[in-house]
This record gives sequence, structure tokens and C-alpha cells, in this order.
Amino acid sequence: MKDNLDVKVSIVVAIYNSEFFLDKLIQSIMNQTYRNIEIILVDDGSPDKSGEICDKYALLDSRIKVLHKPNGGCCDARNKGLQLVTGEFITIVDGDDWLSPDYVEYLLKIALQTHSDMALSLNIFTTRDQVQIECDQIDTWTSEEAAITIIYPKIPIGPWNKLYKTAMIRKNNIDFSVPWSGEGYYFSAMAAQYSNHVGVGRRKVYNYRLNNMGSGLTHYNVVMGINALWNTKNIGEKLVVRTRRLENAVNYHIWSNYHFILKLIIATNSQDKYAEEYRECLTIVRTMLPNTILKSEVSFKHRIKMLLISLFPVVYAKYCIKREKIALRNDRLK
Repeated sequence: MKDNLDVKVSIVVAIYNSEFFLDKLIQSIMNQTYRNIEIILVDDGSPDKSGEICDKYALLDSRIKVLHKPNGGCCDARNKGLQLVTGEFITIVDGDDWLSPDYVEYLLKIALQTHSDMALSLNIFTTRDQVQIECDQIDTWTSEEAAITIIYPKIPIGPWNKLYKTAMIRKNNIDFSVPWSGEGYYFSAMAAQYSNHVGVGRRKVYNYRLNNMGSGLTHYNVVMGINALWNTKNIGEKLVVRTRRLENAVNYHIWSNYHFILKLIIATNSQDKYAEEYRECLTIVRTMLPNTILKSEVSFKHRIKMLLISLFPVVYAKYCIKREKIALRNDRLK
């Protein structure tokens, strides 16, 4: 096996309208304790100063490559970045997040120690939780177990906070050529299934921003939910490791996604515009429940939650919206 320092890690960042967050993000990448990295910044036609900021840092650090392209969306930007990768491993970072200093070092240690095509941590920092895990533990999971855990989901499902062997990604044509929203979930779930196995740690090394007022996370968008459902069904159709447990995980996520769409419709007061989808969501969260609640690998407490969602879908959706708005108002971390 190569010495750690001989392994190049490529970091792909899709950037759009991120000028207020870019200095913190790029500096966190440049200051990684692991130095053998390639930093690929893809400016997706940002109308703000994001492109200028990327160019400024490229002059300061020869490891940085900047690609300016017409706006094509996050999926297209990430795909363009993946094409430029020359490292043995790839990691994906969102344009408004930031990394702990040992992010690359930690994930690479997991991958090499477990001889895995993919490595991840079960936990992340957020702008609402900056408390580190006290006890770390590194395990090796089968591709099935990793995919199940991602699909439910029981861990953060984005493509970030994970490390992928480049050869595995390219051999299996895993990319972001799917509709926006759920695209990272698709990427992670497919990569886990194609991996020989997956190295898993617990330490928090990725900082996920929950308070970007310009992100899809804080702006309710019904299309976001519809696309996420499409990607979940797409995973089910393309299962590489087709087991009953994985099929049950996909079915759970489909059921959950219908309530997610219902919540988005209610949050945007678009019951008339999406009348057909609204009725479909109300029907499916109830009709899918018996089979889903029996076969899903979730806790008893979560089964009670599923039951409440199915009995009172509209009330529960409004409850979720209220909680999310309160949490956002209280999120002050810059």
C-alpha cells in the first residue's frame, strides 16, 4: 500500500452565489493538515463575486484549479469538476460549508486502514451543533449495510463528508446526471453499493451550514421534493445489491418522501397548484404505511412517529414547518 503522503485527494466544490461563505470555505480547504490535495473550484456562472474570489485564491495556492462555466446547476457543475479530477480519491464539498483541519487526513486514514473504496463519518458538525464526538471508532461495513444506512437515512446522506476511490467512481459511471435535489443522496447510495466495502468512523470533520438563506434547504420548493422522490425511485430501480433489506429501505424513503412533498406544498400554500400531488401524498402516506412500518428497520419510537404522520399528515407537516422556522431563527453561527 502507498504511504499516505503519496495519495492525492481531489476536492470538488460546486459554487454558485456563495461569496459570503467562500473565504471561510476555501481557507479551510487550503489549511488541511493533509497537504497532497487538489482543489477544484467550479464557478457555476455565479452573478456575485464568487468567481473573483476563486481566482484570488488560485493565485495564492498552486493546488487550486478554477473552472468558470455558464450556469447549469449544481449537478452539472459537480460533473464538470469530476472530469478534472487527477487524485486517487475524491471528496465533494458544498459551496457554503467548511472543513475541519483534519477532514481529508481523517477520511483518508479510514479508507486506507480499512482498505475500502469509500470512507465516511457517521456524524457532522452543523451551524446548530459544534460539539465533537467523545469516542471515535473505525469499522468496516459491507456495501449492503452502508447503502441501507444511507438510504433510510440514518446518517447524513449528502455526497460530502465522504471519500470515494476515483477508479471505483469512474469504472461504474457514478455521477450527478440526475435531477437536482436528491442527487447527492443518489451519488452516495450508488457509490456505497459499488464499493468493495465502506470504512466508517464517528469523528465530526465536516461543517454543514443550515442557515444559508439562499439555499434550497431554507427555501421551500415543491419541485425539490418531487425531484428527490424521483431520485429515490431511481435508486430502487438501479439497486446493485438487490436484497430484501435494501428494497425495504428504499420503500421507507419513498413513503417518507411523499410526506416531505406534502410538507413543501403546505409550506408554500400551493395546494391548488399541486392539487393532484397533494391528494396523492395524502393517499400514499396512508396506504403505504402498513407494509412500510412492518418491514422498516427503525426504532419503536420512530414507528410511533410514522403512525402519527399517517393519521395526521397535514397537522404533522405544519408541526414540522413550525419547528424548522424556529430552528432557523435561532441559528446564528457565521
